[in-house]
Amino acid sequence: MAAERQVYSIKELNRYIRMKLDSDVVLSDVWVRGEISNFTHHGSGHMYFTLKDESSRIKSIMFASHNQRLPFVPKEGTKVIARGNVTVYERDGQYQFYATHMQPDGIGSLYLAYEQLKNKLELEGLFAAARKRPLPRFPRCIGVVTSPTGAAVRDIIITLQRRFPQVAVVLYPVLVQGKGAGPSIVKAIENLNAMGEADVLIVGRGGGSLEELWAFNEEAVARAIAASGIPVISAVGHETDFTIADFAADLRAATPTAAAELAVPHAAELAAQLRTAQQRLHQGLLRRSQRGGERLASLQRSLALVGPRRQLAQHTQRLDMLRAGLLRAARDRHGRAREQRAVLHHSLQRFHPQASVSAARRRTESITRELAGAMQVRLQEKRSRFAAELRHLDALSPLKVMSRGYSLVYDEKEEHLIKSLKEVELGDVVNIKLNDGQLSCQVWGMKEDGITNGEGS
Repeated sequence: MAAERQVYSIKELNRYIRMKLDSDVVLSDVWVRGEISNFTHHGSGHMYFTLKDESSRIKSIMFASHNQRLPFVPKEGTKVIARGNVTVYERDGQYQFYATHMQPDGIGSLYLAYEQLKNKLELEGLFAAARKRPLPRFPRCIGVVTSPTGAAVRDIIITLQRRFPQVAVVLYPVLVQGKGAGPSIVKAIENLNAMGEADVLIVGRGGGSLEELWAFNEEAVARAIAASGIPVISAVGHETDFTIADFAADLRAATPTAAAELAVPHAAELAAQLRTAQQRLHQGLLRRSQRGGERLASLQRSLALVGPRRQLAQHTQRLDMLRAGLLRAARDRHGRAREQRAVLHHSLQRFHPQASVSAARRRTESITRELAGAMQVRLQEKRSRFAAELRHLDALSPLKVMSRGYSLVYDEKEEHLIKSLKEVELGDVVNIKLNDGQLSCQVWGMKEDGITNGEGS
């Protein structure tokens, strides 16, 4: 017999295909290159479009939660590299590409390398917040790793001198773009750590394209920043530019100028804060001095200092009055105690324990005799009642009846007393208890009201 066929509904089939695509390792995270066509930016914020090349196309969607972070505005005809996953839209049974990242195709290879390195280092924990170190509040020396000829170094030095003139600046010139820039930056960070003079390092350059900033996206630079024993401020590019160095550094500044502002406090602001603290301290001491003077004047005007002999005489008089009162109280208490002792002695004489013991002994002997007589009477009553109960029980005993010629009939298991012919059938085995034994019998016949059944009884 052929096996029963499995018949799927369209919904079940589409769902099965979707599950297959979702479980595919390649399709769950794939990069594609193509040209945007049929682009629609829906009112909900989602983007619907088609990615195509010279020989094929695929329907695509980018949800608002992802396209809000796009560094450019997609439009019809834009060539892009997109990252996402491929799955099936079950209702229409159509597979689609769901984009999560997108970049113009012109920098596609560099962007792919950037994303791959960023993901790798992030999984290693190189960007973890727990690794970030706080900057010293008042650094003595700032190490600057940048190009000696760019605008960035000028902005950093001017800002440091303006905000905190007493800080020392150590400039370590490096290449910031092109071949050899990455190793140059790594060497500078390592040498400044070996020198041990700087309290904070500023590593950066001015803005530029992704290719120009690429030295700060190299793995060696990111690892050197993370391994630095001195806290590092990353100051690469402008506000919209992010590099791998920004993620590895202890603090990221939007611009080189902002990095200098983060590295040192503002001397003028500190001076203003110090002047304010001095004023508050002076005012506090002045108020405290005034309150002390007022209290001293008040004490000087007090009676304790104006007339000490008069105060002493008043206390002496009060002491004499208290002493006299104490003596009167002691005499009164002694008299009351003497009277109380006399009353208690008289009471003890009236209630001497010897008379109480004699009376108690006489009561105990009388009660003992009454109790013994009552117990004899009660015991006799119980014996008489017990004998009567025994005679009554003997009269009701079935054995007594059986001794007069009667017997008891039980079923075969001796569990039930048979009282009627209706409780047995022909052929049943019954047990008959006599006065002196027991019989096992089988019923061969029954007779009721003059009617006989069976062969005989």
